[in-house]
Amino acid sequence: MEIGIDSFAASFDEGKRASENNAISMANLLDRIVFAEKAGLDVFGIGEHHRKEFLDSAPAVILAAAAARTQRIRLTSAVTVLSAADPVRVFQNFATLDLISKGRAEMVVGRGSSIEAFPLFGFSLDDYDELFIEKLDLLLKIRDSESVTWSGKFRPSLRNLPVYPRPMQDPLPFWIGVGGTPASFVRAGRLGLPLMVAVIGGETHRFRPLIDLYREAWAKAGHAAENLKVGLHSIGYVGQTREEAIHDFYPGYAKTMNKIGRERGWPPMTLQSFNAQSGPKGALLVGSPDEVAEKILRHSEALGGISRLTFQMDVADLTQEKLLQSIELIGAHVKPLVNQEINYSKNNTPAISSHSGA
Repeated sequence: MEIGIDSFAASFDEGKRASENNAISMANLLDRIVFAEKAGLDVFGIGEHHRKEFLDSAPAVILAAAAARTQRIRLTSAVTVLSAADPVRVFQNFATLDLISKGRAEMVVGRGSSIEAFPLFGFSLDDYDELFIEKLDLLLKIRDSESVTWSGKFRPSLRNLPVYPRPMQDPLPFWIGVGGTPASFVRAGRLGLPLMVAVIGGETHRFRPLIDLYREAWAKAGHAAENLKVGLHSIGYVGQTREEAIHDFYPGYAKTMNKIGRERGWPPMTLQSFNAQSGPKGALLVGSPDEVAEKILRHSEALGGISRLTFQMDVADLTQEKLLQSIELIGAHVKPLVNQEINYSKNNTPAISSHSGA
């Protein structure tokens, strides 16, 4: 299983002017990507938001800066808000990233759970679904052919026009990022695209029927079974112990979730609800290395097997020191435990014992 980190490039308050804080936060983010590679992680993703508290409005630029400082780690969006973007420019940006990184670029494309991009770029939320379907169609045509003929409702037509540059990878990897809409799972399966499931709350095993829809659509479309991939994006943080992890993570996480909750009408985050979410069936991957590794394996089993797991941990106002510590623990302990168990399971030999918590 590939294991990595996703970031929304949160801007942390360093007690300086906003521009200085943002510059420090960006430098720290790039350092974390470099550190994640050294820690042995497989992938680092950058989200896309258009809000004051996040610096990820141009993820391809951030990833290109990271590409210049890394050699192995895969670099992806998480996610590209395709509904509010021009597929031609999106492809050009990530094809360029692929060249800079020597074939390490990927994209996770989705409709986006934050809506700021729609009015910002002149799109209507009434067209939320239609925009994504149409733009995904164009993006795939650009990936599959150097010259494109295409017409649609929301963008000017293309008549046998070439799109450059072409990426090093052929094809450039695209994943579909989904939340909980059945049609999105079916669409990804029908198109033969890897699936990245964002599970940020509730109980992870409840997504199994939706992932089964994806697998069924994949098989019915005749795609090769060995190419099917399911990824899981989860909020998480690893400490030396469960107690340390909760102590570090909960206060900032509760603050962030309550801020978002006021915007979206969610109930307040409490320690009781947090403990339920970080318990055996909850979505949060917060705990010690052993606990988190076991929880990842339980999630994978419950979902019928996953190929990639990414941690989202910069939603809790953690210091750079704490973020780096968690990345190190994930690389040095969580990833080896998970993959050791997967390898042993192939021979029906359990590798790590079961603990409560996680």
